[in-house]
Amino acid sequence: MREKAVALVDHAAGRWLARMEEDAERRAGTVARLRRLIAFSAVGLVVVPALFSLVFSPAIALPIGAALVLALFLAAAALSIAFSRPVRGAASLSERAGDDDLVAASQVPGLVLTINENGVVERVSGRDRAAFPAELQASKGHVLAEYVYVSDRIELMQAFDLLRQGEDTASAELRFETGAKSRQAQFMHARIEMTAIRGATGRLRRIVAQLSDITEMERLRRDVARKAAEAESANDAKSRFLAAVSHELRTPLNAVLGFSDILAGEYFGRLENDRQREYVGLIRQSGAHLLSVVNTMLDMSKLEAGRYELIMESFPIAETIASCEAMLGLQAKEKGLTLTSRIQRGIGEISADQRAIRQVLINLAGNAIKFTDTGGVVSIDAARDGRMLKLTVSDTGIGIASDKIDLLGQPFMQVQNEYTRRYEGTGLGLSLVKGLVALHGGTFAITSQPGEGTVVTIVLPADGSGMAAGESAETECMVEFPPRIRQLGDIAAMMKKDGDDGPAKAKIA
Repeated sequence: MREKAVALVDHAAGRWLARMEEDAERRAGTVARLRRLIAFSAVGLVVVPALFSLVFSPAIALPIGAALVLALFLAAAALSIAFSRPVRGAASLSERAGDDDLVAASQVPGLVLTINENGVVERVSGRDRAAFPAELQASKGHVLAEYVYVSDRIELMQAFDLLRQGEDTASAELRFETGAKSRQAQFMHARIEMTAIRGATGRLRRIVAQLSDITEMERLRRDVARKAAEAESANDAKSRFLAAVSHELRTPLNAVLGFSDILAGEYFGRLENDRQREYVGLIRQSGAHLLSVVNTMLDMSKLEAGRYELIMESFPIAETIASCEAMLGLQAKEKGLTLTSRIQRGIGEISADQRAIRQVLINLAGNAIKFTDTGGVVSIDAARDGRMLKLTVSDTGIGIASDKIDLLGQPFMQVQNEYTRRYEGTGLGLSLVKGLVALHGGTFAITSQPGEGTVVTIVLPADGSGMAAGESAETECMVEFPPRIRQLGDIAAMMKKDGDDGPAKAKIA
């Protein structure tokens, strides 16, 4: 009988509440509360009128007691339902917000983890969740560090510590074991970006972490590093090879030059005819050219290997320029060129490697002579600007296109290709010049226009401090461009005055 009464009450209350309560679980809770209220009210219908009958007559006590119990029942039922609805609404909104967060997180690229302050994973989602290891996908309720490769856990802990110390974001690159037997696929490389979520007091409550698969990027990074190491090793091997070959070639070349000089001097008998003398001269000339190339290759290999040692000394730069003019004067005269120099008066001595400076000037002036046609002018200029020395080699030759200037100075690089160029050479001269200038802490600049000429400007410390400090000086243009000298009689008119040092002196080879 009691069970039937309870079932009847539950059925009636359930049908009544079905219109208001959408959630079945919450509706069942409300029905249980109403059931208890009905039970108490049933007891009250007997007890309350009996108590009232002690004071009033039964005719009055019965209706008053029943009415009071019924009123209290209705009020309690109404309050129970009323107070449950706001709680239900707030919970419903919370759940709905949670569902929205889940939907949003499932659309984020990679794998999205919600982690509490102790490092335990609370939620796993993300658009690319299936691409990550199965163990990581099922990491909810476990410590994230358990799935990270042992040697990378320190980096993860460091990122966690940054967030605990007040940082809003932190990142790390981690490895996760995939379980594959192949060594190449043994690990998944991932980058984790973590964002802190804090409470009202600033305390870390949880962390939202996004993992991105960077396995392919890591593979490419390793390939680049490996190829860079291989290229560096190959470059070192090339430099060692050039140095070894240059050493081996210089000995027989010196013998060729020495014996050709003996033959040309006819120390052991006269040559029979002019043809023999011409051939001996060609042997001497070719041997000298080859020895020059070998020496340049040897110097380049030393520069690239970092074994070129400068011997610093004080010497007059004017005498060095004069010696270069003497060495190249015959070559310029045979080609019909004017080789001149303009040296600031009172320029004095500089501190540098004299052999290196001479080689720089010979290479630059030799190039200028080689690429200047008959009737042109090549000039070697020198001036002091404070503690800096400016050396300029200019010519009125064929010039260089603006898009080709940046290519100059690279080893074995020449502007014209092997099919069209009319001038011999290895392309090592400017590269050697740049290296020697850099060792002195100087700068190297080229200004040129096709058909107008070329100006090469070198600026380096005159006191030798550039080699110790490794500081580069600013390069400024030293002479007007293009350096036209149309008549030998106009040379004096073109000489510039350099402040208190007076006019420059000129010499013509």
